[in-house]
Amino acid sequence: MSRPGETPSRKLRAPFKAREVSYRAAQTLRTAWYAGQLNLLRRRSGGFSRPGEPEFQPTSPAGDEADVRKAFMQVFEEDRKNVEAGLYPAPENVRPRDLLRTMESAFLLFKDASRVNKRRLKRDGVEARELADGDRYPAYYRQNFHYQSGGWFTEESARLYDTQVEALFAGSADAMRRAALADMAREIRRSERRDQAVLDVACGTGRFLKQVMAAYPRLQASGLDLSPSYCRHSRQELSAWPRVDIIEGAAENMPVDDASQDIVSCIFLFHELPPRVRKQVAAEIHRVLRPGGLFVFADSIQLGDNPALDRRLEYFPEGFHEPFYKSYGETDLARLFGEAGFVCEGERNVFLTKVMSLRKPSERKS
Repeated sequence: MSRPGETPSRKLRAPFKAREVSYRAAQTLRTAWYAGQLNLLRRRSGGFSRPGEPEFQPTSPAGDEADVRKAFMQVFEEDRKNVEAGLYPAPENVRPRDLLRTMESAFLLFKDASRVNKRRLKRDGVEARELADGDRYPAYYRQNFHYQSGGWFTEESARLYDTQVEALFAGSADAMRRAALADMAREIRRSERRDQAVLDVACGTGRFLKQVMAAYPRLQASGLDLSPSYCRHSRQELSAWPRVDIIEGAAENMPVDDASQDIVSCIFLFHELPPRVRKQVAAEIHRVLRPGGLFVFADSIQLGDNPALDRRLEYFPEGFHEPFYKSYGETDLARLFGEAGFVCEGERNVFLTKVMSLRKPSERKS
């Protein structure tokens, strides 16, 4: 029974309000934790310019910081609404048994920071070529993207990567990735099949695929990555779902059958590919998708998408060894994917991430 003065609708809203408060509190703590790490790293960094060089000056007008904060907060507002809509479960709060691992990751991040800064000041973004087989890995891949130690070729790099990315985005990286999961979730629900074949291209540490499986554990999911170290890390992260297959291979030449996937996702890959390879990867994703299948793309926004963020986009390749980022920023993505055979069904910007839903047209009956 309702208490005096309490309507049934008010009672129904109470659990939603409690979940909203819980979500906001958890994400506030999370962003404070990673934003604090980002601020400390900035203070300890050597800057973007080498001694004697003029300081880098972006050409874009300074954006309104209020607009930046608004875009940042909208990431979490969209994320919370997606959770309320049942598209995926609320992100897990840090559990006591995870605290030691979290603290250890932060310690390793700061321990590695001096090595990263040395590479930045030396502009040494190809140190990783000493670790990689030139006959097995293409030159564009054998680099220290972000000036990270080991490039994509060491266990330490795989262990540190997620913490590095969350610190870089002040704790918003997971929420931005989940914007892509929301598009996938709508597609899964529309089909009324929970066992669809899903492939995550350039799955890295398995972070995104783990969120996918937590939401839809019956999926026939696979992840593909070129790094043996990151593949091993993915298998560990996804051990709760033993059916998930982690495949070692290149995105431009996938060891995946034609028309075998219902949904393909690709998160933060294209900005690290040279233009020629972007076209190859787009064509490969089209090849492995079944007719009528969905490709969910998530990567950096581009200059002009949000003028308040343009200066940050200009700084990024200067401070984080991203040799293909500028050409990515100039790429007409709608045209790129259109030429590969896709039809764009939707595009939106979620803070620093652009999310696109692209359909491979169904085969017409003759």
